[in-house]
Amino acid sequence: MSGEIVNLRQARKRKARAEAEAKAADNRVRFGRTKVEKALGDARRDLEARRIEGHRLAGSPAEGEPEDDQRR
Repeated sequence: MSGEIVNLRQARKRKARAEAEAKAADNRVRFGRTKVEKALGDARRDLEARRIEGHRLAGSPAEGEPEDDQRR
């Protein structure tokens, strides 16, 4: 009988690593965004923030800023 001696522990680990890598590759394709997509999203978010800021009334405080309560 001639055959290759296989360490089952190592074979299981090798198989698990290959499966994990395949799943990671699939997730990168499904959920990942390219650098261009990220930059486009950031640019759109900045543009929207500037538009909202441009429509703010002169006397109203920006979000997160405390109101000046000088009418006491």
